[in-house]
Amino acid sequence: MTTVGEFMTTRLVTMDGNATLVAAAQEMRDSAIGDVVVTDGDNVVGIVTDRDITVRGVAESMDPDTTRLNQITTKDVVTVSQYDDAVAAADLMRTYAVRRLPVVEDGRLIGLVSMGDLAVEREPQSVLADISADDPNN
Repeated sequence: MTTVGEFMTTRLVTMDGNATLVAAAQEMRDSAIGDVVVTDGDNVVGIVTDRDITVRGVAESMDPDTTRLNQITTKDVVTVSQYDDAVAAADLMRTYAVRRLPVVEDGRLIGLVSMGDLAVEREPQSVLADISADDPNN
């Protein structure tokens, strides 16, 4: 059995829910990532993706300079443990139609597993794995 912990990303970017959309977008740009985990202290309260900023924020005419992450955050976050089976994590992504799962231990964020991570691990010859393994094109 391959576990989530064997290939999860541990280079995490977290932000407080009071941060602005602009701050999150700049952090995503600077870190070459597509999401930030929204936290309240050590607790995971949600996740915001670059697509969320575009579709839930900008497309709804929210001012990115004043709109806070907690206004657009996906709050019903499904999480996994580093010891969970990778296939079970993929099934959760399919069931809940999500592309990323925070990895928690004792309620504390320790990693993130994405659909791309799973593709690289489980189907390295797939197009998604090829794209996910490539360097970002900033």
